[in-house]
Amino acid sequence: MTETVLIIAVKKPNQTEQRFQSSLDELISLSQTAGGSVEKVITQKRDRIHPAHYIGTGKLHEIKDFVQELAIDLVIANDELSAGQSRNLANELGVPLVDRSQLILDIFAQRAQTKEGKLQVELAQLEYLLPRLHGQGQAMSRLGAGIGTRGPGETKLETDQRHIRRRIYDIKRRLQQVVNQREQYRQRRKMNQAFQIAIVGYTNAGKSTLFNRLTNENALEENQLFATLDPLTRQIQLPSGFHTLLTDTVGFIQDLPTTLVAAFRSTLEEVTEADFILHVVDASHQDNQQHQKTVMNLLEELDANTIPMLTVYNKRDLLDDSFIPMLHPNIQISAYSEEDIKSLTQKIETVLKSDWEWYSIQIEPNEGKLLHRLDHESIVTERYFDNESECYHVTGYVEKDSPLLNQLKE
Repeated sequence: MTETVLIIAVKKPNQTEQRFQSSLDELISLSQTAGGSVEKVITQKRDRIHPAHYIGTGKLHEIKDFVQELAIDLVIANDELSAGQSRNLANELGVPLVDRSQLILDIFAQRAQTKEGKLQVELAQLEYLLPRLHGQGQAMSRLGAGIGTRGPGETKLETDQRHIRRRIYDIKRRLQQVVNQREQYRQRRKMNQAFQIAIVGYTNAGKSTLFNRLTNENALEENQLFATLDPLTRQIQLPSGFHTLLTDTVGFIQDLPTTLVAAFRSTLEEVTEADFILHVVDASHQDNQQHQKTVMNLLEELDANTIPMLTVYNKRDLLDDSFIPMLHPNIQISAYSEEDIKSLTQKIETVLKSDWEWYSIQIEPNEGKLLHRLDHESIVTERYFDNESECYHVTGYVEKDSPLLNQLKE
């Protein structure tokens, strides 16, 4: 059942009009993704957020009238609220209230598919809830129905801090086991010398669409925020024959709840293990520059900002001539164009070659195993059989720290 939603937002002096509008548009999008119908948006300019009610008392009466007039089911605040602000607002307005962080957590709770994803969401929700337990009576009784209530088993949470702390400890222990398993899996991939490309980007930039076009997969593709939560990895082959693993990751978002950044570290660790990053940007989005900054800042937090990267400006078909790319190297594509996908795979190889070591080698016909490895583990630019020397002559590029390079030098 769709819930009727009223959004409240405070514009602070340090926010530009465009940035404020963009965060509002995003909140409306998030509300729709969670299953709400936004009936009204009420904003207020303030020098600072009201310590008790988030919004000024005069504005509060206005909101109250709209809540009754429009039969509002839920009020959503554009910022993260303190326990006191949430409690006071809910009491004043007489309807349930969630803030931006709770809304994002709620969407993650709906989207998590794997056991690990569900555990991470539950951990984030409990860590968000713990400092806000006092006076959660009304909100607690609502658990299990509607936006902001999905999550920990969709049961009524005991308002006992000890119970929640025990549960947090238990989830962290179980997540550590998952992290260890993933670490073993990664080590195995490293031992197999598998080259890894991670697709990152702001939520809804078209990462899953691109992943599907490159891998011929059918991962979830939706025009919704956070369509992908659980990382998916598949093998692809680049034009030269070079084999690489491609991983689709969770979308980044500005003002991501801190509990979520921590909880999704292990999901995002796939990015830190990558050898190359494809940063997908919705170039047609009016706030794409802010999106790019958000992603770059998060990559820096993850210590992944030194990994070689190609920025893919997606949705080229919606652009006009005035578009200026912010990051380099880059390519402009439409993920739905066969031609553009071909150009992208060629561009990936071009960028890799600029960073890799060039080799030229003669190989005896009986060294088939080495020939096969060169085809799969390097970017071969030329290969022919020289009748005079009765050898294969191969030139190409190989990753600088690849074990294959040492073998070639020998």
